Amino acid sequence: MYRHILIASTAALALSLAACGKKAEQTADTVANGAMETADAAGAMASNAMVDAKQALSATPSGPEFVNKAAKSDAYEIAAAKLAVTNASSQAVKDFAAEMITAHTASTAKIKAAAATASPAITPDPTLTSDQNDDLAELGRKKGAEFDEAYIDDQVDAHQDALALMRDYAEHGDTASLKTAAGEIAPVVQKHLDHAKSLDK
Repeated sequence: MYRHILIASTAALALSLAACGKKAEQTADTVANGAMETADAAGAMASNAMVDAKQALSATPSGPEFVNKAAKSDAYEIAAAKLAVTNASSQAVKDFAAEMITAHTASTAKIKAAAATASPAITPDPTLTSDQNDDLAELGRKKGAEFDEAYIDDQVDAHQDALALMRDYAEHGDTASLKTAAGEIAPVVQKHLDHAKSLDK
């Protein structure tokens, strides 16, 4: 009889311990899941914050800001192309540079005309930035094949930036005449970008 009671008690204790173990495991899983959900939420918040920061940094420029960015971009392209005419070794690169001089002179005139009809009128400032001057100085120290590679790499980057500027302002800009000009220039910049990429091999 005592043995039966002992066996029954032992079985009950084992069941109780098993239940406690299962409950503890469930509690641990709940805590772990909660921690993962908290981490996911924190990650999502951080990701959203990064997106908001990028959007703030890439906000559409005002009319005067757009005009000045476009003017500096054109001035840089023309100056770099003039270096290429002298320093490049590849005829294809020299031909591309000559095309850039013609095209960016034309886009400068188009932006200037559109800026003049804005209200109030905007006067472009083509003064190069310190970074642009540094890039030109570095480019000017290269010759031959080394120049060709550096110039074309630079042209791909520069035209990607210019294309983003034109497309953004054409869609979201605040001055009608400048939006029209940006929309007309964007396809030309895309063509130049494609050409530069074809030479970047």
